[in-house]
This record gives sequence, structure tokens and C-alpha cells, in this order.
Amino acid sequence: MSPTQGLCAGSRTLLLATANRGKLREFAALLAPFALELRNLAELPEIELPPEADDYERNATAKARVAARASGLAALGDDSGIEVAALGGAPGPLSARYGGAGLDDAGRSLHLLDQLARSGSTDRSARFVCVAAFATPAGEVTLARGECRGTLLTTASGSGGFGYDPVFRPDGYEASMAELPSELKHRISHRGRALTALAPVLARVFGAARPA
Repeated sequence: MSPTQGLCAGSRTLLLATANRGKLREFAALLAPFALELRNLAELPEIELPPEADDYERNATAKARVAARASGLAALGDDSGIEVAALGGAPGPLSARYGGAGLDDAGRSLHLLDQLARSGSTDRSARFVCVAAFATPAGEVTLARGECRGTLLTTASGSGGFGYDPVFRPDGYEASMAELPSELKHRISHRGRALTALAPVLARVFGAARPA
């Protein structure tokens, strides 16, 4: 089945299978060249996503597929996380819930740095991982993966971005992800790279993106 099956002819609406404001801002910027009408789950609270598992691909697929089938629209879902070498790749797909439900982004970042300090390791290498899933209402799903490698800082730095961005410095840069200009971050980030890999499918469905 091709990615265009199950879509209304000429449709240029894409449902983002998230209500996370940080992700919505990044998706809007990354998808701007396609000039799509973007909707999200904050607008469609009746759509309930399934509980997340400990697997990027499974989570991204489930989000996109459920959103597409429930709405009748093409949907884009993703699952992402930070993996720390000294912690055996944790927190990974559990990044959004790391440390417990009562923590915000800053609290989870502090918890991560505390866990690394408790490990006794001097290895601060880490990577951001994102798996993006594009789904049609008929259930066809295409996956793409993106990674950004770097180092965990000892303290948070910068007010841009969201999640663990303030405590992560990408390889080749002297600033945290939260301190980088948005255009640069979108180009090198795990989510940006996953969307770049997914771009050929989006182009087949919605038409070629405009030059940046």
C-alpha cells in the first residue's frame, strides 16, 4: 500500500500526534517548507493515545496510527529520548517520565545529572534519539530515525528548546542545545534529522517542500 492510500485527494492537513508544546513548536518549524495545515491533539482531546512502551518505534507507530485512524487525517507521531552511556542507555524511551510523574523538564534534567553523578562514571557521552512515524488513515506507517550525539553538561545552560536541551551539548559545538539558534538546532537535532529522513514520503503525499 502506498503512503497516499487512505487520504483524501488534495488534502494538505497533517495531524501531529502530540499536545506537547515544545514538540509542536519544533514540528511547525521543521514542516514549514511543506506549507501544511497542522492540527494537534490539544485540538482533538477525544483522541486517546495508547500507553507508551519501552520502545521508540512501537510508541511512534502507535501514536501516529491511532491518531490517523481516529481523525481520518494523515498523522505524524514521534517518540524521542536521551540515552546516557554511563547509565546503560537510560532513560531512553522513558525520558519523558524519568524520575517520576511529579517532575517538570528542569526537574527531570536535574534528576538525570544526579543519577550520572551517583554512577561514579566520568563518561558523560550521550545522544538524543527520535523515531518519527507517518501514518495514513488506512493504517500504513513509514518510520524514520534521527540521532544527535553529544555530552551531558554539569549544570543546565540556556533557556531555549525544551526537555533535556539545557544539559546537552551536541558534538562539535561549545553551547548547549538550549543555547543554539533555532535554525541550527533544527538542522542538527535528532527530531530534525528524523524529519529530514521522512521528507521524501511527505513530498510524495503533499508535494515537494519549498527551498528553505
